[in-house]
Amino acid sequence: MKSITINGSQRESVGSKATKALRNAGQVPCVLYGGDKSVHFSAAELAFSKLVYTPNAHTVVIELEGGETYNAILQDIQFHPVTDRILHVDFYQVFENKEITMDIPVNYIGNPRGVRNGGVLRKNKRSLRVKALPGNLPDYIDANIEDLKIGNKLYITKLATDDYTFMHPDNTVVCLVRRSRAAVVVDDEDDEAEGEEGDTPEETAAE
Repeated sequence: MKSITINGSQRESVGSKATKALRNAGQVPCVLYGGDKSVHFSAAELAFSKLVYTPNAHTVVIELEGGETYNAILQDIQFHPVTDRILHVDFYQVFENKEITMDIPVNYIGNPRGVRNGGVLRKNKRSLRVKALPGNLPDYIDANIEDLKIGNKLYITKLATDDYTFMHPDNTVVCLVRRSRAAVVVDDEDDEAEGEEGDTPEETAAE
């Protein structure tokens, strides 16, 4: 998984007055959890643009003045209700030998057969929550939907891999192709034609 570096400075004071001063200076107060102790630091607001304003998932390398470095993931972020400026960011420290849970975007591949016949693709999941060692976290999860016909659903079990575990029930529908008024009923006819031309009666019956 790709990583983004955040350069920051450790905070000496965590009171509301000091926090307000940081924000007025264009800095964002942050906290890193998950290690032996919580680490309070601040970083420039612009440093978070590639991390926050993107659909992609990233791990984070936090580099503080003095040479301290931490590997982490974004845990929580607070925005101003009116201006949408970043008010506070929480990070969670990660370790190579300890599994973590993270939301990974889904990369849909192909144009479904059912859509070509007039159906409508409904993407139920734009991202999926997975649990894995940091080194096994993917940038995205590929979902090949080329063969989906009208009425077909893609279940999460079809995307299973040994690298990570999905934190969703096995009956979770990732996407489906719905029938629309403009849909052309050709899928079944095409299947029958294929059976007549290339398959034996036994093969056709098995399908």
